[in-house]
Amino acid sequence: MTSRQQRLDAITGDCLRGMRRGIEKESLRAQPDGKLALTPHPAALGSALTHPHITTDYSESQLELITGVHDSVGACLDQLREVHQFTVRSLRAAGDEMLWASSMPCGLPTDETIPLGRYGSSNVGRAKSVYRMGLGHRYGRRMQTISGIHYNWSLPGVDNDGYFALIRNFRRHAFLLLTLFGASPAVCSSFVEGRQHELQPLGTSGSLYMPHGTSLRMGRLGYQSEAQATLAVSYNGLEGYAASLQDALTRPWPAYEALGIRNPGGDYNQLATTLLQIENEFYGTIRPKRVIYPGERPLHALRERGVEYIEVRLMDLNPFEVIGIGASTLRFLDVFLLHCLLTESPPDTPAEIQELALNQHLTAARGREPGLCLQRQGESVPLVQWGQELLAQLEPIARRLDAAQGGNDHADAVAQALAALQAPDTLPSARVLSAVRAEHGDSFVAFARAQSLKNHAELLAMPWSAKQQARFEAMAAQSVADQRAIEAADTMPFEIYRQEYTSPARLGLPCTEAVAV
Repeated sequence: MTSRQQRLDAITGDCLRGMRRGIEKESLRAQPDGKLALTPHPAALGSALTHPHITTDYSESQLELITGVHDSVGACLDQLREVHQFTVRSLRAAGDEMLWASSMPCGLPTDETIPLGRYGSSNVGRAKSVYRMGLGHRYGRRMQTISGIHYNWSLPGVDNDGYFALIRNFRRHAFLLLTLFGASPAVCSSFVEGRQHELQPLGTSGSLYMPHGTSLRMGRLGYQSEAQATLAVSYNGLEGYAASLQDALTRPWPAYEALGIRNPGGDYNQLATTLLQIENEFYGTIRPKRVIYPGERPLHALRERGVEYIEVRLMDLNPFEVIGIGASTLRFLDVFLLHCLLTESPPDTPAEIQELALNQHLTAARGREPGLCLQRQGESVPLVQWGQELLAQLEPIARRLDAAQGGNDHADAVAQALAALQAPDTLPSARVLSAVRAEHGDSFVAFARAQSLKNHAELLAMPWSAKQQARFEAMAAQSVADQRAIEAADTMPFEIYRQEYTSPARLGLPCTEAVAV
């Protein structure tokens, strides 16, 4: 058996310098009073269907800002900051909206009033909106307004088995990321109106919280569903993972069958009546991914060409960071993911999958609770002790990355994480609650509103050239032209398109062997 250190020693500096990353960052558009903006996607930002860097997520009011693929943390954050700068300048030119700084939403209207993302009249655009309509029926629109950061990551030479080994270890150790970087311990009461919950009132301001919570977004109030709770997806290899997804994408679900594809008036309720409409509906803390061809199903792409990168999905927006995340956090993620790849990764089991779900819920709701214990292979272990063990294992990996890339930034990121774990009052979730109580009269919305305005002003104050403005305006104009071209080329009736796209035949053939990438 090869040790983690031996695996690390075998990786060349060129390979480590070949590490690639990209970010997708969601943010609600909010009004100055802290309520959801109900206006359409700003025209100055271009087409949400075709713009490479600015789109919407679930709601028309929920922007998603996307970087390209980068060989350094600095370049990745530089681009994310630049996209933010153009976005907030466009919002200022159109009115007084801002980007909401928190993962948990601003003041929300009634569920049915939250606007779905709109993508034009093309079949692909209509399908995106119908999918969102289905999500609203299945889970409620409020749940979909939660925002986060997705971190896409790859390393040269890693094959399918390597990426799935990484994913298994990531799931085992994800509690550490929730503890260190969770920043959503409180929420506006409008988010849980009419739902059962375990939150406690925070003063008399209409805010609710968990006293030792880290990430309500990743807990029982976040992306959870009774239907998906029936899925025990295994990550022991591409074939088994693909089979699990295929089952969920083709298995009829009684409640969704009762809802039907269309309502009596002929409007679409959802894309399909199966447990999952499409692959993206599957909620997970991490996903194996592959760039898809136009019109291709993601599962088909994985089966045909293998895993290209992984997508980390559990990172909260940090309201204290102007663009939601900072360089130290990304460097820690790079070290953490490399650790997950290099560490021995035994197959998962149904019992372990249950343990991991429990650990996630415990950490999200009570991660800063003194003495909190998690489950590890059937035994109870203190969260802080387990976290310290992991951080000790990260140190040599951080030093190796620093040797390959220069400086001490990775080692510093691990040292900062250890200091924060040992001083839980300094964690982002604790800082949020401290600010809510001390500076904003126990009001989560007042805190997030003030932080959003502060970040908005900082972005507007950053240098911005006429050349940058012209480049982004040209990109927006091109995206509008691209959308029109797609719409002009459509000839197929939408219902035929929907049936063909959701056909099991489009999901690809079961894997017969691992495909190296």
